[in-house]
Amino acid sequence: MATRRRVRARVEGTVQGVGFRPFVHRLAGAHRLAGWVGNDERGVVLEVEGEPAAVALFVERLADEAPPLARVERVATEELPARGDEGFSIVASESRGRPDALVSSDSATCADCLRELFDPSDRRHRYPFINCTNCGPRFTIVRGVPYDRPLTTMADFEMCAACRSEYDDPDDRRFHAQPNACARCGPTLRLGDARGEEALFAAGAALRDGRILAVKGLGGYHLACDASDERAVAALRSRKHREDKPFALMAPDLEAARSLVELSGAEHELLEGRERPIVIARRRPGAVVAESVAPSSADLGVMLAYSPLHHLLLHEAGRTLVMTSANLSDEPIAYEDEDALDRLAGIADGFLLHDRPIHMRTDDSVVRSVRSRPAPLMLRRSRGYVPEGLVLPVEAERPLLACGAELKSTFCVARGRRAWVSHHIGDLENWETLSSFRSGVEHFERLFAVAPAVVAHDLHPDYLSTKYALEREGVEHVGVQHHHAHLAACLAEHAEAGAVVGAIYDGTGYGPDGTIWGGELLVGGLEGFERAGSLWPVRLPGGAAAIREPWRMACAWLVAAGEEEPVMPPTLAGAVDTTRWRQVAELARTGAASPQTTSMGRLFDAVSALCGVRATVNYEGQAATELEALADPGERAGYPLPLLSDGTLDARPTVRAILADVAAGVEVAEVSARFHNAVAAATAEACAAAARRGGLDTAVLSGGVFQNRLLLDSTVDRLAETGLRVLVPERLPPNDGGISFGQAAVAAARLPSVS
Repeated sequence: MATRRRVRARVEGTVQGVGFRPFVHRLAGAHRLAGWVGNDERGVVLEVEGEPAAVALFVERLADEAPPLARVERVATEELPARGDEGFSIVASESRGRPDALVSSDSATCADCLRELFDPSDRRHRYPFINCTNCGPRFTIVRGVPYDRPLTTMADFEMCAACRSEYDDPDDRRFHAQPNACARCGPTLRLGDARGEEALFAAGAALRDGRILAVKGLGGYHLACDASDERAVAALRSRKHREDKPFALMAPDLEAARSLVELSGAEHELLEGRERPIVIARRRPGAVVAESVAPSSADLGVMLAYSPLHHLLLHEAGRTLVMTSANLSDEPIAYEDEDALDRLAGIADGFLLHDRPIHMRTDDSVVRSVRSRPAPLMLRRSRGYVPEGLVLPVEAERPLLACGAELKSTFCVARGRRAWVSHHIGDLENWETLSSFRSGVEHFERLFAVAPAVVAHDLHPDYLSTKYALEREGVEHVGVQHHHAHLAACLAEHAEAGAVVGAIYDGTGYGPDGTIWGGELLVGGLEGFERAGSLWPVRLPGGAAAIREPWRMACAWLVAAGEEEPVMPPTLAGAVDTTRWRQVAELARTGAASPQTTSMGRLFDAVSALCGVRATVNYEGQAATELEALADPGERAGYPLPLLSDGTLDARPTVRAILADVAAGVEVAEVSARFHNAVAAATAEACAAAARRGGLDTAVLSGGVFQNRLLLDSTVDRLAETGLRVLVPERLPPNDGGISFGQAAVAAARLPSVS
C-alpha cells in the first residue's frame, strides 16, 4: 500500500449550523480522502486519511474556503496512525463535556433561497419559512448546544419525506439545516381565520388599506404600516406613545432604499450584508415617506427585508413599510404570542402570526457609516451580530458575568479568553425589562456553560443591573467605574490592555467622588485609570428633570459662565415659563437639588436649547441629534474652548460666545458647526497633552456622545494631526451597549489580584 497519512483536526469557532460538515464531506471527496466528521460540544471534529499531499491541502482549505456563515477561529491538528479506511461519513453529534461550540447569529435569506421563494416551479414557492445552511434563524431558535434540531424551537415540527431527504443528503445545501421545513411539514402563517397564502394576501391588503399590523418575525414582533401613509403612521405613533423618536423603515430592495436615503458604497454593503441592520443615512430630498416617520430628523433608518416572510409581505404590500419594534415605549419587544396579543391589542389592527416559537427575543441592530473609519459605527448590536463571541486580551481565570449599566442595557458572560456580549435588552428601568435581562442571563449562562464565580457591575448603587449583580450569592463582586468600562471595552475589542489616553463623553456616569461624570479624560488601561481632566463642572438643576428638559442645562451653563441672574434667551421664549426659568437659575446658583456634573452630553443639550433647537426632549439624545443634523459641514471656524493647566476643558467661554452669536442672529447651522469644531479641537488638544505627559501614543474615543458622526469624524481628523493612534469602538457600540464587555475585561485583568 502506498504511504498514507491520517490526521485528526478540531475546528473551533462558529462552525455548527452553518453547513460546515457537508463542506468537509465535499472537500474530503474532492481530495479522495477517507474518514469522518461530526459535531461535539466544542465545535467540529474530524479525521481524514489519504495521500499526504492531499491531506495537507485539505487542512489548508478548511479555514480558507469555509461556508459563508462559518467563522473559523482555530484549526488544531494531530497525527494519527493510518488505518486504511475507505469512504468518508458524517457521524452523529456527541456532547460529553462542557459546551464550547459557538452559536451562529440569525442570517438574512440567501440568494439561492430567495430564487426558490419566487420560483413558481419550486416546491417552496412563497413559503415564508424557507431557509438552508447558509441563511435563516439560528440564535433566536436555539435552546442549547450542540446546535441540532431537538435543541431548537423546530423540535416539534417533524420533517416530511422530501425535507428529510434533503436533510440527510451531504450534497444538498439543506443537509442538517436545523430549521428545514416546507409548507407540508413546517410552521404556518395565520391572520385571523386566514391561513398560509390567504393570510399573506389579507396582510398585504390590510397594509395597503392603511391598517397597522403586528408581525411576528425572527426575534420578536414588529409593528408595520405603509410608510407613505401619514394617517397610518401618525396613528401608530399615537398608539405606541412614541412622540418623536424616528421609526425604522423596511424597503423591498436596494433601489427602493436608494429612493429614500443617500447611500455611500459602505452603506450599500451594510444594507445588503447578511446581518441586515437598520442603517442610519441622510434623508434624500423628496423622499416619499410620511412626515410622522421621522419628525425633525435629517436622517432615516432603513433596512432591507431579511426573512422570507418580510420579502413576501413587502411584495404583497407593494411599498416600503414602517417596521418598528412591537412594544409600548420603554418596554421590551414582544416575542411570545400570548404576551403580544395582550400588550399590542391597543396598537395593532391585526396580527400576522406563525407557530414557530421564538426562544430569545432580539431587536434589529442599528449602524451608521463614518467617514473617518473603515468600520461602521455600531449603535445597537443585536440581531445578525449576536451571539458572535469576542476575545478578551487577558484571560478570565474564573468564569464571570458582567451586568452592564442601565440605558441600552447588555450583559456579558466570559470564561478563559472568550466573551459573549448579549443582544440589546433596552433601558433597564422597569420590571418588564429586568425580567428580560434575567432570562437572557440565564440563557447565556446555559448556552455557553458559564457558571459565574465573579460578577462585575457599575458603581451606581441605584441601577437595577447593579442591584441584580449584588443579589447574586456565592460570587465575588467587582465594581467597575462607568467611564473606565467604556475605555476598557474599546481597548479590549482592539486586543489592547496597556495604558492609553481616553476621551470618554456621555450623558451620565457615577463618579468615584459621588458626582455625575460624563466629560472625562482618562489615562489608564484595563486594570485601572486616573482622571487626567474633565469638562468644567456645572449643576444639574432638578436632577433627572434636567435630562428631560435641556433648557435647564442652558440656564445652568449661563450661571456657570458668570451670569448670576441669567436672562432667558429669546430662542427659549414661549417654550419656557419665565418664573420657572428664575427658579431653575436659583437651583443652579445655590446647588439645591442640583448635583454637580461634568457631562458632555448635557453641554450638547444646553447648546441645543440656547439655539432654540430643542427645549425639551422625548427620547435620549434627541437634542444633540437634532443639533448635529443642522450643522453646516462647510463651516471651519470654532468657538474658544480653553484647556486649563489641570486638564479641565473650560466651556464657559464657549457658552458666552454661542450666546453672543445667537443674540446677533447668526444661523443655527453656523453655531452648531462652530460648537462641534470647538469640542473636537479641544478634545484633540487635551488628549495630546495628556499623552505627552504620560509618554503614550494611543487615544481612545468612546461614550454615547461619540455616536455623533460629525464630532467623531472631526475629532479623529484632529487627533491624526497630533500623531496619536486612534481607537474607536467598532464591533460594539460606543454607548452603554458596550459597557458590559468593558466590565468583563476589567474584572478579568484584576482577577489574579482578587482573592
